Amino acid sequence: MLEKLKQELQDSANSEQAKILQRFFKTGKGDYGEGDVFLGLMAPKMRELAKKHKELNLDDIKELLKSEYNEARWIALLILINKYKKSSLEEKQIIFDFYLYNTDGINNWNLVDISAPNIVGNWLLDKNKSILYELAKSENLWEKRIAIISTFAFIRENQFEDTFKIAEILLGDKHDLIHKAVGWMLREVGKRNQEILEEFLGKHYKDIPRTTLRYAIERFEEEKRKRFLTRKWK
Repeated sequence: MLEKLKQELQDSANSEQAKILQRFFKTGKGDYGEGDVFLGLMAPKMRELAKKHKELNLDDIKELLKSEYNEARWIALLILINKYKKSSLEEKQIIFDFYLYNTDGINNWNLVDISAPNIVGNWLLDKNKSILYELAKSENLWEKRIAIISTFAFIRENQFEDTFKIAEILLGDKHDLIHKAVGWMLREVGKRNQEILEEFLGKHYKDIPRTTLRYAIERFEEEKRKRFLTRKWK
């Protein structure tokens, strides 16, 4: 079944679309996605293939996560998410551990964003979350993004404390993709409780990277946005 999926990936390749994706995901030398390779598949086709091959086992998924093709890794993660949703508690623990053991293959923002909340965040909802703090302090860009994006699962349950604590760890990070991820999660908190977000920003607004701040306050009324952006909140 795995070999059939690999062949279907190749058969579905679109070289022109692949060139567009290579540029969009910054795969050039020195870019965050350096070395990532795309076949040119779009999300509907990848979801179709994931559904068709949903019975792949963890060994097959592990092999897919080692693929040079971003789409193969994305499909692997979608299959893994679907397995997780249908699994027993014991099986979910296995999938959670498997995910963290294979983060080398979760190495672009589209891969992190689709999977981290649905597996890592979901598993940790009612458990010790110390692993997220370890990931937030990692030297690996994608593990840091996993840490903050995983908290989306908590935010959906109106649990904001870990998002704020991990955001504090990452405020000094230099990478734009971390600035955007933190800002995105803060904005999601604000959708549910703007008052608590304003309190957090009021403590940190002088130190927050501008990109993070712009993302976080995107839904604020204009006057408040201006005050934060000009660093004149107080």
